[in-house]
Amino acid sequence: MQYFKKMKGTAKSPPYVGISEIFWSWIGAFIGIGAVAYLEYNMLTTQTDLVMIIGSFGASAVLIYGAVRSPLAQPRNFIGGHIISALIGVSAYKLLNGHMWLASSVGVATAIAAMHATKTLHPPGGATALIAVTGSEQIHNLGYFYAIIPVGAGALIMLIVALLVNNIPKTRRYPEFWF
Repeated sequence: MQYFKKMKGTAKSPPYVGISEIFWSWIGAFIGIGAVAYLEYNMLTTQTDLVMIIGSFGASAVLIYGAVRSPLAQPRNFIGGHIISALIGVSAYKLLNGHMWLASSVGVATAIAAMHATKTLHPPGGATALIAVTGSEQIHNLGYFYAIIPVGAGALIMLIVALLVNNIPKTRRYPEFWF
């Protein structure tokens, strides 16, 4: 019975955020994702075979532009979580690609463990690891370069936008800490 009682929760839902917070979150996400997507669709795709934007960046945008005070949104977590997870995801694919269900589960579970161990927990990192395993042939052909482009370079661009945009309003600041 105690087991099921724990599922009721114990705290209240957090309050709504103000219109200014909504506005600046939208601006940050628009510019951050827009910058990475612009590179993808106007420079890299036409001139190279590189990929610049990955799905997990959408979830990162929620954190670094919409939840700027969250420990999970800080630069160490954002950059470190993505790069560590990318390396683990690529390794899982290389070692276990004959058993995709196992490569997927090992990649994500190991990425979570590694992010915990390195104090870089960033939830979208799980998706970054999973994309390395289940992504297209274009992603697989990148090998460990996937951790540099698109993951590291895209995350760095989004971080620069977060630093610039999140510090414009007097009521916001980013980051809370670096390391």
